[in-house]
Amino acid sequence: MGHRILLKRNTLWKTLVRTTEKALSTGAQLPIHTDYEFVEDAGIRFFVRIIAGLQRKDEDKRKREEESWKGGKANPFLPYDEAMHVADISDTHVALLNKYNVVKYHLLIVTRHYEDQETLLTVGDFEALWACMAEYNGLGFYNGGEEAGASQRHKHLQMVPLPLAPEGPEVPIERFFSQIAFRKGLGRIAAYPFEHVFVRIEEDPPNEPLDAAKETFRLYAAMLEQVGMTPPDMHSSRKQSSPYSLLIARKWMLLVPRSREFFDSISINSLGFAGAFLVRNKEQMDLLKEEGPMNALRSVAIST
Repeated sequence: MGHRILLKRNTLWKTLVRTTEKALSTGAQLPIHTDYEFVEDAGIRFFVRIIAGLQRKDEDKRKREEESWKGGKANPFLPYDEAMHVADISDTHVALLNKYNVVKYHLLIVTRHYEDQETLLTVGDFEALWACMAEYNGLGFYNGGEEAGASQRHKHLQMVPLPLAPEGPEVPIERFFSQIAFRKGLGRIAAYPFEHVFVRIEEDPPNEPLDAAKETFRLYAAMLEQVGMTPPDMHSSRKQSSPYSLLIARKWMLLVPRSREFFDSISINSLGFAGAFLVRNKEQMDLLKEEGPMNALRSVAIST
C-alpha cells in the first residue's frame, strides 16, 4: 500500500520555477554564487564549482548555521520556512527549496515528521522521489549520515536538474558506464578504486510512482547487502549500519559506502561520486588539482 500522492502531475517544474523567482525577489533564498572549472582525472572531466570570492564571508556564516543544525540546535524543516515550500508531494513528504543553493532549482524532498537522516530509506521515500523525478529530468541523491556529507539530521532526499555541467554528458561519470561488469544485476565501475555497487533500472519510471518505488527499494536493499551493510526492513524503520552515498537517476543507481566526509578540508557529498565537486576557495581548488578528484573520492570511501 502506497502513500497518498498529493502532487498534481505536470505541475512541479512550473511551480519550482515560480517559487524560486519569488524567493529570490524577496531575499528568502540566498544562492551561493560560484565559478567553475573542469579537472581532468582518470579519464573523465570532473566538474568543480568554486565559491566566488565576494561570497566567502556570507558562505562562512551559512556554514556556521549549518553546523549549528548538525549539533541539533535548530531544525530548518520543522517548521519549514513557507517561502521555501514548493509543493506537497504526498501525505508523508514535502518539496522545499534549498535556502542556500549552489545549483539552481535544487529541490529537497523532506519528511513531514521528524526522522533521522541515518534511518534507511523506505518505499515511501522512494515513492516521493519518483513522483518528483517523473516531472522533469533530474538526479536524486541521498547523503546517508554526517560522514556522507549530510548537513541536516532531519531526513531528506535531494534532487538537482540534469545535466550537472554546462557541457559534456548529463553526469560526468557517464563516461564510465561502458566499463561496468555485472554479476546478477549488481555492477562495479572499473575505474572506481573503492567499494561501491551500481545497478541499472531497466525501464523508464512507470506512471505510478509506487511501482517505481517498490522496484528501486528492492534494488537499494540488494545494493546495501552487496557492500556488507544491513538492508532495510519493509515494515519497520531501521538505522543504517554505516554511512553511505546514494545517487538515483531514471536509468541507474550508485551506492558508495563512506569512511569520512572530508578530503583534507574539502567536504564531499554524494554528488562527488557523480563527478561534481564544490570547493570553497583557490587553495582547495589547487589541492584538488594536485591530488586529483579520484584520489579525493578514494580517501572518503572504503578502499577495495
